[in-house]
Amino acid sequence: MTTLNSVALPPWADELKRRYLAGEAGLFVVHGNVHDAIAHDGKLLPFVEFLHTVVLAAKPQRYELALRHAGIKQHGVNGKVLELGETLLENIGHLETRMRAGDGVALVLPHAGDLVPNAETTFLSTDERGLLEILHDWSLSGLLLQRNHIVVLICASLSELHPSLNTNPRIAAIEVPFPDEAARARLVAQSAPHMSPEQQALVAKHTAGLRLLEIDSIVAERPAAGLSEEERKALALQLLGDAPDAKQRAEMYAGVTAGKTREEIAFLILGRATTPAENKGDPVDAMLRIISTRKREIIQRSCGDLIEFLDPSYGLDAVGGYDQIKQELMKIAATIKTGDRRLAPMGLLAVGPMGVGKTFVIKAFLKEAGLPGVVLKNFRSKWVGSTESNLERVLKIIRAMSPIALVIDEGDRSFGSGEGGETDGGTSSRVIARIKDFMSDTDNRGHVLTILMTNRPDKLDVDIKRPGRLDRKIPFFYADNGADRMHVVRAILKRGGAMLPADADAALIEALDALDGYSNADLEAISLLALDLAREAGGALAVPHLQQAIADFIPPQHTDTIQLMELLAVQESSRRSLLPERFAKLAPAEVSQLIAELKRRLRL
Repeated sequence: MTTLNSVALPPWADELKRRYLAGEAGLFVVHGNVHDAIAHDGKLLPFVEFLHTVVLAAKPQRYELALRHAGIKQHGVNGKVLELGETLLENIGHLETRMRAGDGVALVLPHAGDLVPNAETTFLSTDERGLLEILHDWSLSGLLLQRNHIVVLICASLSELHPSLNTNPRIAAIEVPFPDEAARARLVAQSAPHMSPEQQALVAKHTAGLRLLEIDSIVAERPAAGLSEEERKALALQLLGDAPDAKQRAEMYAGVTAGKTREEIAFLILGRATTPAENKGDPVDAMLRIISTRKREIIQRSCGDLIEFLDPSYGLDAVGGYDQIKQELMKIAATIKTGDRRLAPMGLLAVGPMGVGKTFVIKAFLKEAGLPGVVLKNFRSKWVGSTESNLERVLKIIRAMSPIALVIDEGDRSFGSGEGGETDGGTSSRVIARIKDFMSDTDNRGHVLTILMTNRPDKLDVDIKRPGRLDRKIPFFYADNGADRMHVVRAILKRGGAMLPADADAALIEALDALDGYSNADLEAISLLALDLAREAGGALAVPHLQQAIADFIPPQHTDTIQLMELLAVQESSRRSLLPERFAKLAPAEVSQLIAELKRRLRL
């Protein structure tokens, strides 16, 4: 059993005891990080055990609803399930008789969402409706507080419970948060004494968003569960070969690979490298990379396919063109890095036609700002049944991982007005409303930056685009001229490991000057085709290869659609200085008129 040096009650448990003793409520809903262990008095205790043996320890009679048996388990009596009746309601009824006859009963209901689920009352079973009525009666009758009883319902999210419980003013909700950095640091120090204090601090910092149990699984030494620390160290030394500081690295790797197989350790250490000699970066960075990999494994396993991590390897210097936009984003990145929450934007709206490079630039911005990125996805199409509960779990994890960027691509599909309606029972509307609330929560300023990308901002509800949710609106446009396209092409070629000589600029500009309406995606396709042509010819890339690729390439023909998307980006831009010269002098009324004409032409 992992031991800890903490004896104080966590704040949420202290709040529960305080509110109960003050007579505010006798029935509580404890929600949030309830599947974690709790650090107390030198140990990591399972959550329900912590409630019984620590928070409710003063109660002479402590019971737990055993869902599997529909019975009542009394703590301190050999864990025996008391079959007081044949059904759940009969068992609850017998327990209520005991509660009316004596004092000091504590009843814990794990998995409360399964007992009184979030569903129309008419769809509830007889037991579920009966238990719901009993809980309401207990909360309103005064029985609990008069006889010194307490009832605790446990669920991961309030959205799992029947709505009438959440709106009952006599039922108090207590949220259990994810462990903060101080709690994580205490756990790491105890679970990983083999690490230096500096390494422990880094692990504590970079495990934000994980439960104590999950952190313990990463760093704790458990020889019986797999390779010993010495075996892991020896394997790491073998994999590292003659890498610099191999011994120091091996010790770090051994510390954060507990429970992993030889194959998993090899993958974590070598990554995509094929030889040990390729693994020669900073040893601390390498350790953090392993922690990040394991953290992703855990969070993605918890969230399924609801989120996707972004880990860009390039910054804004890899972006060709967009000088004004890059300057704007660099200023925002600098503000975020200073840590001054007051000046940090709540969110960014990236608008512009398809293929313009919004996603690429936003990823580069995240690298510059030092922000990890999480893409919220599939919430409209996949979250069925426990949709709201899944959403709450994801949002809690995102908040716990701060500072972080929440990225929503194709925002018009996710938040489009009129989407979903009541065809899904109102689930889409509730999900969208919850995300809007999250985006505007001022507690997130400086902690969670929401980035929404779209090529059809006109489909978004006006209220989601307002300041306080999306403060900065960044417009993206196709390159205006050959010189701008040259910067884009050179950046693309550089990423592909190819270069054109500096004296080729004039010829390159001339070749690209006629490509009006070509997107960055089109320019990338042309560049890749030119590289293929150069390889086929067996020589270095040259301007003639690009000229040949331009002549051969057929761009998509969506002129009116692209023009509409560019004008929509003009309409949304928060700064005139970010607009190309061809749009900078257009009056708002003129832009609106042009958009209306194009929509009529496109029958939109």
